[in-house]
Amino acid sequence: MTGLKLFRLIVWGAVAVAGGLFLGLSGLMPGQQRGQPAITSAGIAAIGGPFKLTSHNGEPFDNARLAGKPYLAFFGFTHCPDICPTTLFELTELMTELGAATDRFNVIFITVDPERDTQELLAGYMTSFDERIVALRGTQEETDAVVKAFAAFARKVPLEGGQYTMDHTAGVYLMDAEGKFAGMLDMHEPRKTRLQKLRRLAGGNT
Repeated sequence: MTGLKLFRLIVWGAVAVAGGLFLGLSGLMPGQQRGQPAITSAGIAAIGGPFKLTSHNGEPFDNARLAGKPYLAFFGFTHCPDICPTTLFELTELMTELGAATDRFNVIFITVDPERDTQELLAGYMTSFDERIVALRGTQEETDAVVKAFAAFARKVPLEGGQYTMDHTAGVYLMDAEGKFAGMLDMHEPRKTRLQKLRRLAGGNT
């Protein structure tokens, strides 16, 4: 059994035991977070915008790197017990199933826990997932700015022993080639629905 498969079994085992415990703690869908996104004159939620972060490879990464190509954006953190690794595994499998269509969009994973998620830690963490997924981190100020830009939510939740977890928005943002919000990918949706959304985002047939 490979390390990836073993890790997946451990993750899914934790999900089965914990049930929906962390769905409320570390996974909120947009609209469930405190505050609401700004609305443009066209009546469309203002989601997305300029940001400057650093990739898990240590390279500067900003929104200009994504211009002209659709992309997926997901917020999370490496110490997340279930939602984050499960979502990244699901994205990896969906990308594999889509084949060449995957090359028509980018995928970014933005940590909401820059205090613990160093560039080195993120680099090691991402080896378990599709190599085309780019993990991003920033200073606390940069992190707060990108969370706000996507109308997302992230909050530190203290635990016993001086530890903490992060309460954050769940779901994957779908952004079009112009950087405009195109919907959400919910990992609780049927697999067929998720594939249809990704093919549509990539400009393919449903």
